[in-house]
Amino acid sequence: MRPLNIGLSEEQRQGVTDLLNRDLSDAYLLLIKTKKYHWDVVGPQFRSLHTLWQEHYEALTENIDALAERIRMLGGYPIGTAKGFLEHASISEDAGSLPSAYGMVENLVADHEQVIRNLRDHIDQCGEKYHDQGTADFLTGLMEQHEEMAWMLRSFIEGQSIDPDGRLSAEGMRVPVQMK
Repeated sequence: MRPLNIGLSEEQRQGVTDLLNRDLSDAYLLLIKTKKYHWDVVGPQFRSLHTLWQEHYEALTENIDALAERIRMLGGYPIGTAKGFLEHASISEDAGSLPSAYGMVENLVADHEQVIRNLRDHIDQCGEKYHDQGTADFLTGLMEQHEEMAWMLRSFIEGQSIDPDGRLSAEGMRVPVQMK
């Protein structure tokens, strides 16, 4: 096999592919959980959550493929087994549980926020430790997608009113607006 000559050492590429495989594992578990919740959600918010989660799992599916391809570009091999994903992921599956729609949203928010924290760390490592700005940029795009997904989900469960000045009201009540 012809050695890669892309300006990164074998050690740098291995370090980056290790990080990417952890991100791939998280993405795969998040995909599974999102799809399971998409199938199982019930209640008054069924349609909106069902539709939102379809959008999310479609985006996650594209991201998983992009992560695996990035790993291959760097000369590595992506994890491709459920056992491997479970061993390398920082989030956990929700086996044997069927939370309420609200609980499902809370679980997904927590998972997306964990992924965001991981990606921030991996972006820093890719740039500073491994000098792979391409992968740092790639991960920044993924992080921004997770930030948007988390925001959409948090918006569903926050439920507090906001006054015209952008302040949260107390106990979900609108704060009176003072005239100037």
